[in-house]
Amino acid sequence: MDYFVHESSYVDKCCTIGKGTKIWHFSHIMMNSQIGENCTIGQNVVISPDVIIGNGVKIQNNVSVYTGVICEDDVFLGPSCVFTNVINPRSFIERKNEYKKTVISKGASIGANATIVCGNNIGKYAFIGAGAVVTKNVPDYSLAVGNPTRIIGHVCQCGERLYFNEEDNTTCKTCGKKYVKKNDSNIQEIKNEEI
Repeated sequence: MDYFVHESSYVDKCCTIGKGTKIWHFSHIMMNSQIGENCTIGQNVVISPDVIIGNGVKIQNNVSVYTGVICEDDVFLGPSCVFTNVINPRSFIERKNEYKKTVISKGASIGANATIVCGNNIGKYAFIGAGAVVTKNVPDYSLAVGNPTRIIGHVCQCGERLYFNEEDNTTCKTCGKKYVKKNDSNIQEIKNEEI
């Protein structure tokens, strides 16, 4: 094996786990899950059947990633964050054919104890604050907090908050990446060749 699984964890049959991935204590990777390369799966994590996890994803302790969730590359899932996969669950009605798809896009971060209601996608490099409850789609580079979430600003790929000038341009004070704001839900990085 070119990945690590702690002896207290279980990996079901027909799973794909990428090179360099580490699966720590008391976790369960269920059948037909796909986990990319160089991921870190913390303690007491459940990856449900058919979940897709990209490369470089970090899943902190006590997270259950349910069927229907897709995490693209470089996603961060904070401790005890929560996903759902059915809108109207009942213990006495099976709704496995109603699972909703939820995509966490490249580079997004979800804070500790946040809840992502199924069917709502998180845009690339978005940042969901600790304890937030996501009940609608979150655009790329957005900073979303509260219950229900509201967008209070925007963040750079490096995670620092962005502040736009009157021309709707900004440069990250930490890493120097440049951005333009087309509207509150459309933030784009400006590549050097575009300047």
